[in-house]
Amino acid sequence: MKTKPEHIIIFDTTLRDGEQCPGATLNIDEKLTIAKQLARLGVDVIEAGFAFASPGDFEAVHKIAQTVGIEDGPIICSLARARQEDIQAAAQAIKPAAKGRIHTFIATSDIHLKYKLKKNRQEVLAIAQEMVAYAKQFTDDVEFSPEDAGRSDPEFLYEVLEQAISAGATTVNIPDTVGYTTPSEFGALIKGIKENVPNINQAIISVHGHNDLGMAVANFLEAVKNGARQLECTINGIGERAGNAALEELVMALYVRRQYFNPFLGRPVDSEEPLTNIDTKQIYRTSRLVSNLTGMLVQPNKAIVGANAFAHESGIHQDGVLKNKLTYEIMDARLIGLTENQIVLGKHSGRNAFRTRLRELGYELTETELNQAFVRFKEIADKKKEITDWDLEAIVNDEIQQAPDLFKVELVQVSCGSNAKPTATVTLRTPEGEELMDAAIGTGPVDAVYKAINRVVNVPNQLIEFSVQSVTAGIDAIGEVTIRLKHEDRVFSGHAANTDIIVASAQAYVNALNRLYAWLQNQSKQEQVTA
Repeated sequence: MKTKPEHIIIFDTTLRDGEQCPGATLNIDEKLTIAKQLARLGVDVIEAGFAFASPGDFEAVHKIAQTVGIEDGPIICSLARARQEDIQAAAQAIKPAAKGRIHTFIATSDIHLKYKLKKNRQEVLAIAQEMVAYAKQFTDDVEFSPEDAGRSDPEFLYEVLEQAISAGATTVNIPDTVGYTTPSEFGALIKGIKENVPNINQAIISVHGHNDLGMAVANFLEAVKNGARQLECTINGIGERAGNAALEELVMALYVRRQYFNPFLGRPVDSEEPLTNIDTKQIYRTSRLVSNLTGMLVQPNKAIVGANAFAHESGIHQDGVLKNKLTYEIMDARLIGLTENQIVLGKHSGRNAFRTRLRELGYELTETELNQAFVRFKEIADKKKEITDWDLEAIVNDEIQQAPDLFKVELVQVSCGSNAKPTATVTLRTPEGEELMDAAIGTGPVDAVYKAINRVVNVPNQLIEFSVQSVTAGIDAIGEVTIRLKHEDRVFSGHAANTDIIVASAQAYVNALNRLYAWLQNQSKQEQVTA
């Protein structure tokens, strides 16, 4: 990883902070799939999770460290509270990585000290110094965060940072934990740290921020101008509440406007060298993968990766773009890996051609995954004349999602019409291998399908979101369905793609129910162990 002052380090926390957003829980295999793609994207640091949080989190961080944390790969990081047991777990989890980092934190704002920690400033100062020094015993790469720095007293913040660096922190991260600051305030905060922390030149200044007021990306760019050299962000901006600063927006802002930012990083104004290590052509693919695996859809007007980001409907805009793209487009869609919707394969294409094209698109599948995806490809090719790269992405992303294979959809049949009551019959294969059939009447065909499935599975839940989007144009397009279920205070997502939207709806619903059912089974096992 480069640490030159004119280089911006991209620290991706999709698998830690991003996963904390409701309904975005990922299993270990899904986390590993995303981590591999983040490595292809070229992120410098992957915050793979919070190792102490659960055995599953520990295993995920450990597996990512083993698989992705290779010599020329990214740094693998685990979050840890400023507690010995947290730091020990983080150290063990990242141990297999060629380059591992422990990221420890403690709150420094008066409101957090009073109501959450119930400690005074001197106690927090001592804990920060002691725990950074403790983490340093396990790795030379230690990052320290004063939580809620954006609302902390600057003088106390300077003191905490100075002591953390003296204890061995090589990166100090400044979090706007609640998304409270404005760009000018955040820039001034970073400038104040540069000017008032005596040993700040011994550490890299990082920033972390949430988007509660819609200013996270703007705050980060202002921080870069004032000396921040690491940006902590997530794919599609996912994360708690309103999310985090979006990686794709930060990277492309620094790429498109690099001549503006060059002087702030000590570069010649006309330098064309990118400010980050990111392979921008992997951005769109990474966005799609994270969206599909987490079930968090990207809004159409989302900057950089939204469906409308490079679309033009206004006649004036269309006329200008046809004459010269620069009239209304500030970047080429190909820069983020968005290619023309070309026909690449058909129903007569063989397995080798299918594998080759997937590799060109950046997918490295196991033999099992390839076989599953190829079967789906043949099914779709028989129904659809034109198979595009987008169709292939939908097929593969649907197949490689590792939802627990408990209940399986065997049959879906619906009857509906303008003068008929929508009725659905479904057959599911249970985890025990038994086939169960039931039928139900609903307000529409999907509602009827879901009611019939609920009668078979018999697990209480509340459907809180149902989204359908077309992958490509045309009546034979693949439809992607994303749903979210709520059980008590937890949310579970499901995703499926099919040319038959009713079938896709059933499969997505069963995917979410399988996640819920697996969680209930795990809870039951834990209760038996502790009983």
